[in-house]
Amino acid sequence: MAGESPFFQELKASQPFFLMAGPNVIQSEEHCLKMCRQIKSVTGTLGIKLVFKSSFDKANRTSAGSFRGPGMEEGLRILKKVKDTFDVPIITDIHESWQAEQVAQVADILQIPAFLCRQTDLLVAAAKTGKVIQIKKGQFCAASVMRNSAEKCRHAGNPNVLVCERGTMFGYSDLIVDPRNFVEMRDAGCPVTADITHALQQPAGRALEGGGVASGGLRDMIPTIARTAVACGVDGVFMEVHDDPTASPVDAPTQWPLRHLRRLLVELLEVAKASKGKQAFDLDLSPVGEDFEPLAIA
Repeated sequence: MAGESPFFQELKASQPFFLMAGPNVIQSEEHCLKMCRQIKSVTGTLGIKLVFKSSFDKANRTSAGSFRGPGMEEGLRILKKVKDTFDVPIITDIHESWQAEQVAQVADILQIPAFLCRQTDLLVAAAKTGKVIQIKKGQFCAASVMRNSAEKCRHAGNPNVLVCERGTMFGYSDLIVDPRNFVEMRDAGCPVTADITHALQQPAGRALEGGGVASGGLRDMIPTIARTAVACGVDGVFMEVHDDPTASPVDAPTQWPLRHLRRLLVELLEVAKASKGKQAFDLDLSPVGEDFEPLAIA
């Protein structure tokens, strides 16, 4: 197995966390450049390591008529322009094994979508590129599953793996975030990240006029999940940010407004400063001795 890449080591060393952020999907070159410029301006002044995120194709959509993005060829061209212009690493999704090698020519992190987290051929193809791999935990999976997914990448010779919590199905149209997963996913033997925006989706939870459904979401709860994740000591925070979330063609209810990004990040830095999330408490949890005298209750 090859050793860890310098970029992966840089991510691991980021304090108190690194940030993966950007619009959910590529809308245009102009929009991506604008978003990266403004997000980097915020993270640069706060000293936070930034990885820019946007998808060239949203293959998992509620409806066949949903906007998916510009496609791989045009999308990678735009992402390369963003990368070269602002000197930022890129994270984007792949959905099929044949995409891995071509996407790896631009992206620094290949992201495995949650519904595909157990797809062995996809994981192996991504791993063989040597790039950092972020695997999102399936909404249907226990935290323990992520160890097996990470092992598939490591078995293919790539130790540069991140595992990402993004919520667990709770009924038919809702997700919950179990804070225990931020700890239990460390059993995968790699850094843990938190997707604080997708975790608040309500899949197929929004009825459309004329029939049909679309995904809903709870944007106002994003700070709550973010605070929880950072307090629990995640290594990275993933969030989708948009300058006009309500006008976004994809996942409008769960993108964080760009104008509030700095305020949220400042708060998260303070939470991280106050929290011992990344420090294991050295507690003696053995049974109390016989000389222990319980408090008398009148």
